[in-house]
Amino acid sequence: MVNRQRMVDEFLELVRIDSLTYKEKEMAECLKAKLSNMGLSVEEDDAGIKIGGNSGNLICKIDGNKNVPAVLLMAHMDTVTPGIGKKPVIDGNIIRTDGTTVLGGDDAAGIECILEAIRVLKENNLPHGDIFVVFTVAEEGGLWGAKNLDISRINAKYAFVMDDGGNIGHVAVNAPAQNKIDVIVTGKAAHAGMEPEKGVSAIQIAAEAISNMKLGRIDDETTANVGVINGGQATNIICDKVEIKAEARSRDMIKLQSQTEHMKECFYNAAQKYGGSIDFKSELLYPSFSISEQDDIIKILKEASKKAGVELVLEATGGGSDTNIINSKGIKAVDVSVGMDKVHSVEEQICIDDLVKAAEFLIAIITSIK
Repeated sequence: MVNRQRMVDEFLELVRIDSLTYKEKEMAECLKAKLSNMGLSVEEDDAGIKIGGNSGNLICKIDGNKNVPAVLLMAHMDTVTPGIGKKPVIDGNIIRTDGTTVLGGDDAAGIECILEAIRVLKENNLPHGDIFVVFTVAEEGGLWGAKNLDISRINAKYAFVMDDGGNIGHVAVNAPAQNKIDVIVTGKAAHAGMEPEKGVSAIQIAAEAISNMKLGRIDDETTANVGVINGGQATNIICDKVEIKAEARSRDMIKLQSQTEHMKECFYNAAQKYGGSIDFKSELLYPSFSISEQDDIIKILKEASKKAGVELVLEATGGGSDTNIINSKGIKAVDVSVGMDKVHSVEEQICIDDLVKAAEFLIAIITSIK
C-alpha cells in the first residue's frame, strides 16, 4: 500500500527546504499545501509569535470512521545547523548528505511517514479513529513548539512521535529530564605580569570546579556535561569573568536534583577557595517520562509490530523530544524510530527501506487502536 517512489520523491523535496529552528515558515507553507491537497483543513497556532519564530505549529484533524480512541501523530519541522542549502544524495538504498550539511531527516523522515500514512489510509478506506496531526516548531531549540501547543485542542488518548533513530520497531518509552545550567564565575582583574597577586582568576575557579565534578555518564540513568566556556580578554589580564553553559540529565528526578546540586557545590567551593563569586542558575527544560509495559499504548505497539512484521524493541533513551512534553500534558506518548542515522552531523543518512517500513509500521499502529 505504501508508495515507495512517492515517499522518496517527497522526502527529497522536504529535506531540500531550509527550515532552521525559528525559521520554519517555508516548511510550514509547504506542509499546509500538501495537507490541503488531501482535502484536509490545517491551522497554524500562535507558538511562533510566543517564541519569536516566523511560524507556529501546524494542527490538522482527520475525522475517523471507527469508534476508537483518537490518536496524535507528531513530528517537528525544524533542523539543526549546518542546514542551509541541503543537497541530498541517493546512493543505492541510502539517502545521505553531500557532506557539507546535515541531511534534515531529523525530522523530515517523521513528517514524511505521517504524510504517507494519511494518504494510504484515505486511498484504501482503512478504518481508523480520529487522527490529530501536529507538526511542531523549535523542537531542536528546546521543545518550544510543543511547550506552547494548546493541548486542549488535541482530544487524543495516545500520541506517537515520529522522531527516533535505530531500527524500525525501536520505540523510546523512557527518557530523561534535563536541567539547563548557566553559571557566571566572577573574579578580579589585575595585571598578570606586574601584580597578579591582586587578581582573582575566574578561569582558575572554573577549572578547579570542573575538575572536581562528576561528568559524563554518572550512572545508567544520569549524565552531565559542561559544553561551553567563555571568558578572558588577553594573556596579560587576570580573567575576572567566565560564563559557562552546562547540563544534567536523568530519568530519575531525585538523581537529577542531586547531580545539579553537586555541580553547584563544586563551583561554590572553588569560588570560596580563591575569593571569587558564583551566579548559578538551573532550569528544568523538560520533564522525564516512563511508560509501563502494561500500558494500553504498548499493547497497540505489540499488535502493530506483528502486522507490520517488525521486531518491537522498547528502550530507554538519553535524549529529550516533544514526547517528554506531550506526556507531561497528559497524553500517553512514545517516540517511534523512523530509521534516521548519524543525525546532527554532516554524515547523516537514512535507508529508504527503513523509511518505507516506518510508514508501514505507523499505518499498522493507527489501525491497531481499539
